[in-house]
Amino acid sequence: MQKSYPNKVKLIYIDPPYNIDGDVVYKDNFQDNIKNYLELTGQVDGEGRKLFSNTEASGSLHTNWLNMIYPRLKLAKTLLHSDGVILVSLDDGEASNARKIMDEIFGEKQFAGIFPWRSRTAKADVPFGISSDVEWVICYAMGGFMAGREGARRYYKSDDYSDRWRLSDLTKQTTKDERPNSFFTMVNPKTGDKYPANPNRTWSITDDTFPDYYAKGKIVFPGDYDFLKNKIPAFRVFEAEDKAKALAKHGTDEVCMSVSTYLPEKTIGRTEHGSKEIRDLFESQVFSFPKPTSLIKFFLENFSNKDDLILDFFAGSGTTGHAVMAQNSTGSENRRYILVQLPESLDPENTKQKLAADYCDKLGKPRNIAELAKERLRRAARKIQEETPLFKGDLGFRVFKLDSTNIHEWEPNPANVGEAIQVSIEHLKADRSESDILYELLLKLGLDLAVPIEQKILAGKTVYCIGAGTLFACLATSISTKEVEPLAYGIIEWHKKLAPAGETQVVFRDNAFADDVAKTNLTAILEQHGLSNVRSI
Repeated sequence: MQKSYPNKVKLIYIDPPYNIDGDVVYKDNFQDNIKNYLELTGQVDGEGRKLFSNTEASGSLHTNWLNMIYPRLKLAKTLLHSDGVILVSLDDGEASNARKIMDEIFGEKQFAGIFPWRSRTAKADVPFGISSDVEWVICYAMGGFMAGREGARRYYKSDDYSDRWRLSDLTKQTTKDERPNSFFTMVNPKTGDKYPANPNRTWSITDDTFPDYYAKGKIVFPGDYDFLKNKIPAFRVFEAEDKAKALAKHGTDEVCMSVSTYLPEKTIGRTEHGSKEIRDLFESQVFSFPKPTSLIKFFLENFSNKDDLILDFFAGSGTTGHAVMAQNSTGSENRRYILVQLPESLDPENTKQKLAADYCDKLGKPRNIAELAKERLRRAARKIQEETPLFKGDLGFRVFKLDSTNIHEWEPNPANVGEAIQVSIEHLKADRSESDILYELLLKLGLDLAVPIEQKILAGKTVYCIGAGTLFACLATSISTKEVEPLAYGIIEWHKKLAPAGETQVVFRDNAFADDVAKTNLTAILEQHGLSNVRSI
């Protein structure tokens, strides 16, 4: 992801292993090749190395967890936008350690706050007789002020003012003894209705300043507008005032408002609500202790905008993807998500994993968490479509698996270099499809993996167009001399219709051409029509 998505992710939310009860921890070796990775995750037969349970008996309980999380957070920083936000869910076990690591990686000054989330109701038979019902969501913001980026304040439009406006509290948390001049009865000049001050919460203006504020339209009384329901006088704040204040304080006129770290239980929900969402989708509790989508939606609403890219690299049950789709369906929003999950094996002999393993068998899928996460996204998409039939947003997703390169690596046996040379004549691996090669091209060129891809048959060859003309690729295994001209002009005509703004690359298989003359002629024709960036693989 480092080449295709650097500085592009606006919101990262992760729910990593909490390091309790033998949580699985990934024993990384960054010098391992792909074969070792596949063995480690149980995708191919190997030496039986597996992800391991991290217990206190290991003697390095916290060290192992920190060694696992540190490089992942380090990589995450390179993906995070300069105005991005990262959120990490944890419990008491590793929260303090995570803070220290995040201070180092993201910067101590970027610490934005900790959101306490009540994940469960009080539990009996717990150590010390104290039930730890709260978990923590640690927040760091790279761009400083970021809360309430869009739609957080409700502005009204009325015929008597050209600027939009909102209501603000006209009272202040002071007593009549503290502010005697603000303890007075406010009278509506139009109706004569009287509104006495509260002895324990006086007006924020005084009796003397009231006439000036009223003359400027800053006071709104009950009944002034049919669409308002205020029962006491309120203060009118114009949008231009908010923008001027934001510009002076934060260097931008984007109107924002603060978000409390208090997460209201009624709207956010607990783990039990996340479990119910799983049961509703699967008719089985295939995931234990999932986060509710309402928790993720809260952060999406407040810390991201409608077209942002969201990342979760501990995808688990796929709650983040589900939450993004659900949030998009509430309006004309088009957030995209990237979920990353190791294919952690599920053991039917393990009582905690049996339901999930059996469900994979029922689906005819490999027994691993990633397969269940994909199934959750499919089912969630269908449910959203059924519940919001007018929503026309994209509910699909693409799946990529880590694999070795499609190009033969030069690893000669000194005892038989000739054989290695012979193998390398065809430098693309024979067991790889055009789709495999195409997506490696996207990765190496740093293109978005979700970019639109079209294909046409030109001169009998399949030609791919990526990103509305950013890249054309023909990966046919043979291109004869007589096919060169119609193939080249077909690509030229397609390019003209799309008229992409930036430079276009055209890619072919190097050994596909009948001879060097065919390759030279095709390149020359393309260059004559402005397609000068032609390369072969």
